[in-house]
Amino acid sequence: MTDVEFRDLSKSFGQHKILENISLDIKSGEFVVLVGPSGCGKSTLLRMLAGLETITSGDLLIGGVRANALPPQQRNIAMVFQSYALFPHLKAADNIGFGPKIRGETRTVIDEKVKKASGVLNLFSYLDRYPRQLSGGQRQRVAMGRAIVREPSVFLFDEPLSNLDAQLRVQMRVEIKALHQRLKSTIVYVTHDQIEAMTMADRIVVMDRGRIQQVGAPLELYDRPANKFVASFLGSPSMSFVSGSLKTTLEKTWFESAGGGRLALAGKQVPADSAVEAGIRPEHFIVGEAVDAMAIRVDVVEPTGSETHVYGAIGAD
Repeated sequence: MTDVEFRDLSKSFGQHKILENISLDIKSGEFVVLVGPSGCGKSTLLRMLAGLETITSGDLLIGGVRANALPPQQRNIAMVFQSYALFPHLKAADNIGFGPKIRGETRTVIDEKVKKASGVLNLFSYLDRYPRQLSGGQRQRVAMGRAIVREPSVFLFDEPLSNLDAQLRVQMRVEIKALHQRLKSTIVYVTHDQIEAMTMADRIVVMDRGRIQQVGAPLELYDRPANKFVASFLGSPSMSFVSGSLKTTLEKTWFESAGGGRLALAGKQVPADSAVEAGIRPEHFIVGEAVDAMAIRVDVVEPTGSETHVYGAIGAD
């Protein structure tokens, strides 16, 4: 297990800044998920950690050693990609054992490593199959097995579940989390899927426009987002925002919607007529009639089985 540290890391392509002043400590054995929309810089940061992208400024430390100029093969890192990257002409066992073979390890050692990785990933039944004979989930497990036999200090995952259907994504989420619990390895995982981030991570790093917006445990970010972007990005369906203002008297404080309606609030006094946006999670809406309430125009209803999602508008919002 190895810790990873980014110190004021920046990356530019010409005059275009991709990452700005990224500082982050990843503890040994921690499962950290980098999450954010497309173009936020999360995959670039992962590639810099892997040694596949140069660092414009700042420092990268792996196990306390400055790694800015270290070639990828000297970083003791294994990477699992979205596209599996398996050799189509090699059986699963040979794909898993390819790395040790190239490094000149003996057949006995290679077979032992393949056996160990296959046991961890429940792959024994598929070792004699070619990639074309495997499902998407099985191919991804073979790719993970190839990473395991490297016995790396740090595992990197770059959107490994994006090509899988919904049911397989759920299954592979569980398997990757179980793998981490067994190996106790440091894992840095990139995804744009906030459900993956919430369900798998010890800590989530939310990124946007090349900057870190917030770092913390999943429920900490969900319950106490640092800004509107984090609040809106985490959660499915996402948080609803209603424009309005805060009103206060000596006895109470309430939120008054710009489109009509009001909600009583518990909290300290605030300046009168403070313009705000109220952020409300879907699970906090209560249907009913009350003096302190807001009317919602229902536009779309989506039954999903265990839940029903209602989309609509409050006034102009």
